[in-house]
Amino acid sequence: MKILIADDEPHNRLLMEKILGPYGTCDLTVTGEEAVDACELALTDQEPYDLICLDIMMPEMDGQEALTRIRDLERTHGIDESHEAVIFMVTALNTEEQVVKAFFHGGCTDYIAKPVQRGALLEKLHQYSLLPRADQ
Repeated sequence: MKILIADDEPHNRLLMEKILGPYGTCDLTVTGEEAVDACELALTDQEPYDLICLDIMMPEMDGQEALTRIRDLERTHGIDESHEAVIFMVTALNTEEQVVKAFFHGGCTDYIAKPVQRGALLEKLHQYSLLPRADQ
């Protein structure tokens, strides 16, 4: 599995990499702009990400904007909804406004509130068929 983790906090990036690293190759970015650039490069190389974890509060470009741009890139590259990346918004901003914006305006796959719990994250991977049940 090819994974992108975008979070401006080093501790959060390392935690997510520690949880997800055994299940795939993790690329780490600090800003939303870096996340969009990484996705564009991956799509251009025809090696798109399977899973993208986006923090909402990041410098330069927040996760909501990055989400919208990533979904636009997928459409530009001819990726239909059934083959788009699974995108989790990972954030402490667990407000109704942020959830609605992420799901209905940005097209995220799911939402994970911080602090991230290993079991809950792995359950989401199973739910979206990124991991078989035997790996839990």
